[in-house]
Amino acid sequence: MNSSFWKSGHAPTLFAAFLYFDLSFMVWYLLGPLAVQIAADLHLTTQQRGMVVATPILAGAVLRFAMGLLADRLSPKTAGLIGQVIVICALFGAWKLGIHSYEQALVLGLFLGMAGASFAVALPLASQWYPPEHQGKAMGIAGAGNSGTVLAALIAPVLAASFGWSNVFGFALIPLILTIIVFAWLAKNAPERPKAKSMADYLKALGDRDSWWFMFFYSVTFGGFIGLASALPGYFNDQYGLSPVTAGYYTAACVFGGSLMRPLGGALADRFGGIRTLLGMYTVAAICIAAVGFNLPSSYAALALFVCTMLGLGAGNGAVFQLVPQRFRREIGVMTGLIGMAGGIGGFALAAGMGAIKQSTGSYQMALWLFASLGVLAWFGLHGVKRRWRTTWGSAAMTAARV
Repeated sequence: MNSSFWKSGHAPTLFAAFLYFDLSFMVWYLLGPLAVQIAADLHLTTQQRGMVVATPILAGAVLRFAMGLLADRLSPKTAGLIGQVIVICALFGAWKLGIHSYEQALVLGLFLGMAGASFAVALPLASQWYPPEHQGKAMGIAGAGNSGTVLAALIAPVLAASFGWSNVFGFALIPLILTIIVFAWLAKNAPERPKAKSMADYLKALGDRDSWWFMFFYSVTFGGFIGLASALPGYFNDQYGLSPVTAGYYTAACVFGGSLMRPLGGALADRFGGIRTLLGMYTVAAICIAAVGFNLPSSYAALALFVCTMLGLGAGNGAVFQLVPQRFRREIGVMTGLIGMAGGIGGFALAAGMGAIKQSTGSYQMALWLFASLGVLAWFGLHGVKRRWRTTWGSAAMTAARV
């Protein structure tokens, strides 16, 4: 990464945004790696287990829109601090009072959704410091905070096996409290932030058809990433009889690949164009997820295909958000919230759908093939709009970035 990138923005804020996003994602995803142990203790069905891991995703999706508004009206930093305090209080309550029923697990999931809403804070906080030609790298680095899912997948099942899964919520408070201190110290709002918009402005932005295209594209890339990340511990346990700890290791390998590829996807989009990069990533993800849908007898083969799928989806996340600031630079706060909300809804549908389909059919096959079909649909949709995008807002006369 060349020196002009580091000189063009504010590195401490970029680091703070990454750290805040990373730990928020860890907490947002926390119920996924613990799902097998929680389901065993609370006697949940496969469908109920799917809803427990999907509820934080849906709550995060809805709250991302609210956090986008808050970041736009107050500031990204202020919104981030408010969200962190709410998450810390929710985890403290779950740790001290315990979770004793399916309904209580769902309520905790609703509060953990606030951690997922960090997306609408971290990305504008970083993006507003950087010029168009470096948006892919800046958004990719900040967005690489979804690597927090790796920490949760690796550590949470081990802690749960040693100390009980309810105590994992207490352990999570330690890095969260340290992170809020670092975030308050290092993060600074950009001096030239866009002015707050009225609700009419938001509705006008939502009325633009490009908004819906971006929402759909991200619902497949990010929705696929977080939906699979949440469902994979249960999948590996059900499909191959792996222990919760081993299933966590398998899942960590998958989400590590996806997280690692997000900043690289942004950099590739800066280099080769966001549309071209995203088309390639949809191709990889759709082919691999369709292949794993054949219910392979080897867990290692399934793991390899899931890793490749997550690599494609992770890079796709970075490519989408290389394009968004070019199209909606003045509305980046609210559009980040809207597009992030769509991604969360996609993740909820995938995680909940996998549980429901497994419950009703006894197999994950149909769920995986339906998701692969969405990847194919996204590929054709992007191919259909690329000419219009490259000759309007993505032309060389309108932006210095490669679209």
